[in-house]
Amino acid sequence: MRQTVMRRFSDHTTARVGGTAGEWVVAGTEFEALQTLSRHPLPSEEDRAASGDTLLVLGGGSNLLVADDGFAGTVLQLAFTGITAAPVNDDDGDVMVTVAAGHEWDDVVAWTVQRRYAGLEALSGIPGAAGATPVQNVGAYGAEVSQTLVDVRAWDRLLGEVVTLSNEELDFGYRDSMLKRTTLHGSPRYVVLSVRFRLTHRGEATPSSPVRYAELARSLSLDVNAAEDQRRAPLADVRTTVLALRAGKGMVLDPADHDTWSTGSFFTNPIVGEDVLATLPEGAPRFPALPDVDGSPRVKLSAAWLIDRAGCQKGFGADLVDGRASLSTKHTLAVTNRGDASTADLLTVAGAVRDRVREAFGIELHPEPVLIGCEL
Repeated sequence: MRQTVMRRFSDHTTARVGGTAGEWVVAGTEFEALQTLSRHPLPSEEDRAASGDTLLVLGGGSNLLVADDGFAGTVLQLAFTGITAAPVNDDDGDVMVTVAAGHEWDDVVAWTVQRRYAGLEALSGIPGAAGATPVQNVGAYGAEVSQTLVDVRAWDRLLGEVVTLSNEELDFGYRDSMLKRTTLHGSPRYVVLSVRFRLTHRGEATPSSPVRYAELARSLSLDVNAAEDQRRAPLADVRTTVLALRAGKGMVLDPADHDTWSTGSFFTNPIVGEDVLATLPEGAPRFPALPDVDGSPRVKLSAAWLIDRAGCQKGFGADLVDGRASLSTKHTLAVTNRGDASTADLLTVAGAVRDRVREAFGIELHPEPVLIGCEL
């Protein structure tokens, strides 16, 4: 049965900040979610641009920052779960794994590793719900959900019907997708209901997908210079190692550790034209990126490196808000709630970081979380 209750975002987001909603609907089944969605068709472009949507969809709350005044409309919390797997009919042993939108993402990864299904293991420890992963094209340690995602079922609020969107139609980019690009000020056109992944299965001895991230490869005692296909390890070892690396950076949720009270990485890694490299110190990390729309080459920079070199070290910003918030004491990419912070406190710290990077390097950092009723 659909539940309508009075709740606070501070109790349902990983940053633990934010006020109440006008209405809070907890949908325990897909049908219950569709009932609410059908009552909230997509507003006009003008209303969406003015943050006039009456609906806010919530999964795990890991990539969301809501104003201290809360949200006046209806929150639809996707709480329906479930995972199934079926063999792919092409005799190669692959499996198709279908996941309900409300299922906790790390439980999905654990489930696949336990069954020797390869493809998601490097995405261990990422908080949030499965339905949110394709929106941001969630990724870590050289892996992204777009590498294994087949399609999603979603409610199209414009057409008022359930649609299936293929990997190609989702048009993935770095922390980006068509789902994200059709979301304005937190107002989505498409609401993901379930996600399908094609994963590799070669029996009990199934190795991991190729380990592409140097830090992870070294931690697994793999040769980072070896051919990609030779950089594989046991699935359970990859998961355990990723969880340890993330925990060391405060990126695995722990109620007792305020470094994990955050939205994860607050800023995306900037993607810039190669001409910008000439303005940076020679040792600035750089990684390959897709060309710009006009075909000009681009590179991806490290936001953490820029933040640190701009003078924002671990713990930065505490003095700006009387200690209520700061950069993580373990990792400079996370803006953390030190116990009793407000949304405004987190944004004060984030704004100071953004300004310092701009002043030091002329590069604009962009927030990764969705901001509702507030801005940076």
